[in-house]
Amino acid sequence: MGIIKQRKELNKSIRKSKNIFLMAHQDLDLDALGSSIGMYMLLTKKRKNCYIIIDDKKHELGVQKVLKELEGCIKIIKSEDLEKYLHPKDKKNLLIVLDTNKVELVQSKKPLEKIKNKMIIDHHELGKTTIKDAIIINDTEVSSTCEMIAELIEYYEIELDSYYATLLLAGIVLDTNNFTLKTNNETYYAAYYLSSLGASAKKVQYLLKQDILEYTERQKLLSHIETIEDKIAFTKATPYTIYRREDLAKIADTLLFFNNIEASFVIGKISKDVIGLSARSLGNYDISKILERLGGGGDTYNGAAKFEGKTIKEVEQELKKQIQKEEGE
Repeated sequence: MGIIKQRKELNKSIRKSKNIFLMAHQDLDLDALGSSIGMYMLLTKKRKNCYIIIDDKKHELGVQKVLKELEGCIKIIKSEDLEKYLHPKDKKNLLIVLDTNKVELVQSKKPLEKIKNKMIIDHHELGKTTIKDAIIINDTEVSSTCEMIAELIEYYEIELDSYYATLLLAGIVLDTNNFTLKTNNETYYAAYYLSSLGASAKKVQYLLKQDILEYTERQKLLSHIETIEDKIAFTKATPYTIYRREDLAKIADTLLFFNNIEASFVIGKISKDVIGLSARSLGNYDISKILERLGGGGDTYNGAAKFEGKTIKEVEQELKKQIQKEEGE
């Protein structure tokens, strides 16, 4: 259901709250950060005390740029300091989780435990680990959470600075891989609307610029591509290189540009003891079933999973087993 259709629940929760906390998924990307900041600006216009919870110690380049540019302009707190900002009356606090609905993916579980009133605004499929005790505003038809927030801003006629409009546009561009995935007329309209507010395409490209050394490291993975059933592209990293989660995602995006490929899977180490799996689809192949069986999550178009205490080879074997199972059904 679209976010505008659920505005009554949203309005009611916001109206009853005094202090509102925004939290997205771990390893922030521009959709998670952009939607959080867009919602922050909407709420401050409604004269609410608003805070964004960020525990990530490392950030991808675009997120790092934004946080540096906005230093001192928005209230960012760590979950360990949460109690300092909570309203003494529990019912006056509201937690809004953006760009994820899974317990294990949020920046911190502490706000989930400390704040009774919770709401989710997300575009990913719901699953077994979806946060249970929350009002859920979920629209899997939209491109991104930034698109959902752009809808809200237009509906409420919020005056939005061009910089913040640019951040929302950047989130849309990121999640659609520059309007090549999960894009429809509503997506283009959201981009048009944000542009009418002064969103800068040039600034978006600046935020999406990549580090040349990281790009070169990612390209190494493209020399070991396998295809499965002539429609699934697969590649894995060596066990000696640690990648960021978003690096694996970008490789998975790239694999979809090859002829006949409908889905892609990329495996690599994301920390010393954790293996990451990133998956993408053009929409004709449901990767979510495979990811859920592997303990991960996502939707028809994108998703991920991570594995502790396993080798890349073991994860590869389990993934191929699940792909074969899906092909056999």
